[in-house]
Amino acid sequence: MFDTLEARFGERFTVVDLGCGPGSLSSRLLDRFPLARVVAVDFDPVLLFLGRRTVHAGPRRLTWVEADLRDPSWRSQLPVSRADAVVSTTALHWLRPPRLRSLYRELAHLLRRGDLFLDGDHRALPTTVPELGRLAHDASRIARRRLREAAPAPSWDDWWAELEKEPELRPLFAIRRERYPGGSHHEHTATVGAHRRWLRAAGFRESAPVWQQLDDFVLAALR
Repeated sequence: MFDTLEARFGERFTVVDLGCGPGSLSSRLLDRFPLARVVAVDFDPVLLFLGRRTVHAGPRRLTWVEADLRDPSWRSQLPVSRADAVVSTTALHWLRPPRLRSLYRELAHLLRRGDLFLDGDHRALPTTVPELGRLAHDASRIARRRLREAAPAPSWDDWWAELEKEPELRPLFAIRRERYPGGSHHEHTATVGAHRRWLRAAGFRESAPVWQQLDDFVLAALR
């Protein structure tokens, strides 16, 4: 993803990080590109709190924005009217497909002609290759298991449970439950082909994967 940004824009650009969480992608991007500016967008109060406490960059380089991507008015919260690129990783799959298609149209208004949208996420393989789809799913599960064995870490649920024990975070968890009454993490997977059709309909001229590992993709779209 970062190599694609450098190939397109060099070292200086403004990027919006959608569903930034605690800022893991934004932090690495700022380390790689000292002249870049990042607008980090999320609606989870707990993750935004963690990001503001752990990712250290001046306000000219990093701006945190609390905005709900489910709400079409989310762009009104941004400190910029245009960006050179929009990036996201493993975040947009929790949006239902109709809302995601609308979001793609909103991104087309945020970007100028020639600008980039880069999304790293899980993608279903086409139904024309069902056996390979199952194989990729199983291989991904094995890869995750091997990673956990090599570097033991809490499960996703255990991580959240430990955070909620922190007294300072309990009020934020109350807000989080109001914002996500059914839980915040859902998998709405579609094929790369489906996303490319949605992006084309939204006004993007070209789109294609620039990286793939099993059923994980980085999909690039050119405004």
